[in-house]
Amino acid sequence: MQNREFDRWARVRGQGMLRYVVLRGLLCYGLPAFLLMTYVIPHPRLTTLESVILWWLLAGAGYGVAMWTVQERRFRKVAGRS
Repeated sequence: MQNREFDRWARVRGQGMLRYVVLRGLLCYGLPAFLLMTYVIPHPRLTTLESVILWWLLAGAGYGVAMWTVQERRFRKVAGRS
């Protein structure tokens, strides 16, 4: 993690995990995945509600939490060196 990344993550983590997961996970990953998997490549056995739950909520939140965890590990590794 470079200095610029370190400073940026320090600002992002100051805003909180919930905000990060909602913005980066649900809106930036989950919503496009939902739209793609529901309307472009629809699953023959899933209803729209099931797609919302599976792709937007679960996958989006999972992605957001995973990325938060990865960035936190990188941040703490660099912060521990200082």
